[in-house]
Amino acid sequence: MAAACVAAWPAWAQDASVAAPSQQIIVTGNPLRQADPAAPASVLSEEALATRRSSTLGETLDGLPGVAATGFGPNASRPVIRGQDGDRIRILSNAGASLDASSLSFDHAVPLDPLVIERIEVLRGPAALLYGGSALGGVVNAIDNRIPKSPLAPLSGALELRGGGAASERALSGLVEGGVDGLAWHADAFARRTSDLAVPRFTVDGDSRTRVINSASDAKGGALGVSRVWQDGYVGASVDTYRNDYGVVVEEDISISMKRDKLALAGEWRALPGPISTVRAQAAFTDYQHQEIEGTGEVGTTFATKGSDARIEVVQTSTALGAGRLDGAWGLQWERSRFSALGEEAFVPTTRTQQLALFGLQRWSLNKEWHLSAGLRGERVQVDSDGDADGGTPRFGPARQRHFHPLNLSLAAGWRLGEGWEASASLARSQRAPTSYELYADGVHAATAAYERGNLNQAVESGRQFDLGLAWQGGPHSARISLFHSRFSNYIALAATGTDFTTDEGDLVPIYEFRGVPARLHGLEAEGRWQAWSQAGQTLTLEAQADLVRGERSDTGEPLPRLAPWRVSLAADWQSGPWGLRLDVQHAARQDRVDANDTPTPGWTLAHLRASWTTRLAGHDTVLFARVNNLGNTLATSASAIPTVRALSPLPGRSLAAGVRVAF
Repeated sequence: MAAACVAAWPAWAQDASVAAPSQQIIVTGNPLRQADPAAPASVLSEEALATRRSSTLGETLDGLPGVAATGFGPNASRPVIRGQDGDRIRILSNAGASLDASSLSFDHAVPLDPLVIERIEVLRGPAALLYGGSALGGVVNAIDNRIPKSPLAPLSGALELRGGGAASERALSGLVEGGVDGLAWHADAFARRTSDLAVPRFTVDGDSRTRVINSASDAKGGALGVSRVWQDGYVGASVDTYRNDYGVVVEEDISISMKRDKLALAGEWRALPGPISTVRAQAAFTDYQHQEIEGTGEVGTTFATKGSDARIEVVQTSTALGAGRLDGAWGLQWERSRFSALGEEAFVPTTRTQQLALFGLQRWSLNKEWHLSAGLRGERVQVDSDGDADGGTPRFGPARQRHFHPLNLSLAAGWRLGEGWEASASLARSQRAPTSYELYADGVHAATAAYERGNLNQAVESGRQFDLGLAWQGGPHSARISLFHSRFSNYIALAATGTDFTTDEGDLVPIYEFRGVPARLHGLEAEGRWQAWSQAGQTLTLEAQADLVRGERSDTGEPLPRLAPWRVSLAADWQSGPWGLRLDVQHAARQDRVDANDTPTPGWTLAHLRASWTTRLAGHDTVLFARVNNLGNTLATSASAIPTVRALSPLPGRSLAAGVRVAF
């Protein structure tokens, strides 16, 4: 596997988000494993990840169609999909829940390092609703081979060393795996250190800077996994650990020390006789904690999440229905977690969340040209608060309990129009249960510089989504466009109350309250690839991409916060045997559509140059790669970052990064 990954690396210059539509079968939210080229989805496989890998998941995915990043400095950045983030984006690890505290606050990192991820799938819009209302914006699934799913060569591996960049990154990662007599095993490890991020000169309160203060990091981790594999299935387990110490850019003397340990189990049984053809099952147990450490070395606040999740999918045997065939799958998902925040900056009580969900998908292929599908997911969600049981200043009141029963439904149709064209349409009704902090928060949140108050009477968030997609594939050429519209009757937003709170230090901070408001979002995503020239082993491919999202409250017309502006990117990719060269130009328009608590974000244009060389050194497949980011050293900021951090952490300045990957 490792050798195959390196052999594919010359294709890293095909980086544009995804390979040709017809070449991809998305496994996330697709238990039937059937291709749908016009669906709103992107895939980053190993060769594309080679050049996009950053220190965070958000940075790695930023710039894919419809995807931005929260950008809380270089160390804590979650994906934003179609203007949605937080608990409207479901982040998965091998299709299982990633239990952490990253959705609670922008300065909390996702405990997944792109260095050890082999494939990332991004689903946008209704295609993700089999994972519930918390995926109404989309799903990001980080996939690795820590639990091997198929037989492996007796011994293989890969080692990658990279360094440089705007954060002076020093990173090393490696994996070794093998198999014999139906037994397969995997081991990997990584270590990454960065310094304060170098940026174009900017000013903070009259102070001129070329570095983002307190943005260094030190991360490391590893995993061991083993499986029993056979022709029609596997069963296995893995253990992994993740550690990350990083600075919080909005407070120069605060750092976060994070750790996460996880045990995962998974299995699949295929080619079963009778009405069931395949059964897939997985479970995971997670222990997460991070401490916010003051400049004195004292622990200010400790956040902890312990939980487990399990999911089982049963795929029914394909049967004839009318002139076509009916395929389908049913499943059950269960999650339980306990969250606590103890210390000075705890603004939510200790809470427990339990979720039980039943879901199903049926697809009727009328003929080779048409298919219809319907999906549903019903949930029972319980969110409990311990109130003031943890002691300290009374603030959260008595223990409380809320129950919710969200129901998500979707209908979709696909057409093969001929001559490489395919179209899709989907309609969905989504519901999301409020999170613990949307119900029970009551305190100052340092990351947003506001006093946040939950709403005990919060109802489920309800919305409707409509999606249209059109894709074309003609040999090495491809194109795809998606249009979407979402309307919510009860969009849970953090709204200003117009009053202030006086802190113990005498500072005034605005009070915000989570409340349901009517809202709508709409937009488009487009991408295309054209092989302009191919001769004697050399190719020149031109690529283009654009996306747009607009969102506002339906009652007032006020824009929803932190939406990315209109974005356009162009790329030229040249391949000649073992050599690869790629030029990317990205443009973001000025964002003037901002809410009352934000300011417009200037537009910008950035250019990046990347090169690679594939060879054999000492008998091993080897790839050497280099990239120069932000060729013009242009000062740029992200409209999807919160205002408090945007002024302190511009996008990276001009930098050179290089690396080597060797497979054996």
